[in-house]
Amino acid sequence: MKTIVEQLSTYKSVHLDADNIKTHFIGVPTIIWSIFVWFSMLRFPVGETGMELSFGYVFAAVVLIYYVLLHLGLAIGMVLFIAPVIYSANLVAQTLYGGWIALAVFVFGWVFQLVGHKFEKAKPAFIDDLNQLLIGPLFLMAEIFFALGLLKNLENEITGKAIAIRQQFDEAKEAKS
Repeated sequence: MKTIVEQLSTYKSVHLDADNIKTHFIGVPTIIWSIFVWFSMLRFPVGETGMELSFGYVFAAVVLIYYVLLHLGLAIGMVLFIAPVIYSANLVAQTLYGGWIALAVFVFGWVFQLVGHKFEKAKPAFIDDLNQLLIGPLFLMAEIFFALGLLKNLENEITGKAIAIRQQFDEAKEAKS
């Protein structure tokens, strides 16, 4: 498994532009929320208890375990983010138009993502590595920690590696031209 530095450096290498990062603070959470609405519509019984569990809870638990393995502090931050997301997604999933609302929010989120990558002039990180779809939310949490002055050593290490990765990408792109 790649380390937190490797994962976030790869992601940050195509998220160095401040405007791109700003668009991601809108796009990523809205996309996550819409996906959790859909996941909340997928429910299954819990034994003979008469209770149901949504796939959203199961998915969140698995992803949060992955985040804990990468970085405990950031994972705790993600728990604080995901709890209201799951709660509100469950509420909307129970409405008549929950799926359609999720679709509209999903498209809205991706529009922001694509606009951000126009600022960046780089393709989204998940194009080369689908795992980066899971890293995007963690990246934003890391950016919040960094903005609060926390984890400065991690920030410096990630930023330095990200810039080096981006330089290699840009040089390879120029060589092809």
